[in-house]
Amino acid sequence: MASLQASNLIFSSSSSSLCCSSRRFNNVISAAISVPKLPKISFSTPKMIPSRELYGLTNPIPIEKIVVPIHQLDRNEESNVKAQLYAILEAVCDRVEMHNNIGEQRDNWNTLLLNSINMITLTAATMAGVAATGDFHLGLKLSSTLLFSAATGVMMMVNKIQPSQLAEEQRNAVKLFKQLQREIETVIAVRVPCEEDVVEAMEKVLALDKAYPLPLLGNKMTEKFPKTFETAAWWPSRQHLKRNNRDSRRESIKLSNGWSEEMEMEMREIVKVLKTKDTEDYERLGNLVLKINKFLAISGPLLTGIAAVGSFTGSPTLAAAAGALAAVVNSFEHGGQVGMVLEMYKNCGGFFKQLEESIESTLGESEVEKRENGEMFEMKMALKLGRSLSELRDLARKSSYSFIEGTQNEEFASKLF
Repeated sequence: MASLQASNLIFSSSSSSLCCSSRRFNNVISAAISVPKLPKISFSTPKMIPSRELYGLTNPIPIEKIVVPIHQLDRNEESNVKAQLYAILEAVCDRVEMHNNIGEQRDNWNTLLLNSINMITLTAATMAGVAATGDFHLGLKLSSTLLFSAATGVMMMVNKIQPSQLAEEQRNAVKLFKQLQREIETVIAVRVPCEEDVVEAMEKVLALDKAYPLPLLGNKMTEKFPKTFETAAWWPSRQHLKRNNRDSRRESIKLSNGWSEEMEMEMREIVKVLKTKDTEDYERLGNLVLKINKFLAISGPLLTGIAAVGSFTGSPTLAAAAGALAAVVNSFEHGGQVGMVLEMYKNCGGFFKQLEESIESTLGESEVEKRENGEMFEMKMALKLGRSLSELRDLARKSSYSFIEGTQNEEFASKLF
């Protein structure tokens, strides 16, 4: 009996311990797989409006606006403008190489044709002189006549095209196209280009093509012997620029963007000096060189023609003398490169004309904020004229005083040339 009670006691204690252990195990499992409670989040649903009736049914459809960001449009436009500028830049670089090669070629023409004509002329003159003393004068006379005739034809052709002037034109074109190339590269590097930059670059390229054409014959070639001296013009017309209220009074307007009334008066005085001294002086020299070039261009073929006639008609002394003079004239004209000097004067006169128009068009812009910065503009003018800022202001002051006192200003604006 006692053993039975003891066994019941052991069984009850073991069963109670098993129950406790099973409860603990269930608590551990439930704690391991329990999910934490999430906070309540309220979501706003898109507004719904009834769509159009389709087959008698009305379905709510959410409206979603498709908006293209403005900065994305600006970036696309900017990349397009920059691509156009790069295309113009490639064309400008191509023109630089092309004008450089053609300039070297025409400079070689000048040297080769000069030497060839002189050799032909001197050979013919020598043969005419020998024919006057020898027994075989008939063959020498015919040979000298043919050589003088050939020299006359070649000299007329060379005087028509003026190879030295053609070479100088190409050198100027190379310089100006390189300048335009640097301007475009500067625009791309320092700021965001715009559509106006593309239009302006295109106009400058076309103006340079018109000022320095490549053809030698036809109407496209520049006139080598105009009636009067004309300066070169390689910049686009500025008539399209806005010049509203150009003569409006600004006494009561406070200028900004680096400009002041004193600076405007200074620039106007610089324009007066450029017109009355520099441009006028180069026009005078250009007209003088043009007359000399015309005289030499006519004298050379005329002398060789006289020599050919004298050799054919039996006047060898006249033929020899005329041939020698023709060689001298040809050497002075093409060896001295009178055409190149004329083109240089045209280019210098055009440089001063461009400065005048640049200042006048800048001052003609009534909205000061649209102008180039005044201090930067003044510095560029001083550098182009080879002066410091103080020297530029002194020049304007002297010009103003001479106008008030009624005297003539003897100082030129440019110190470079």
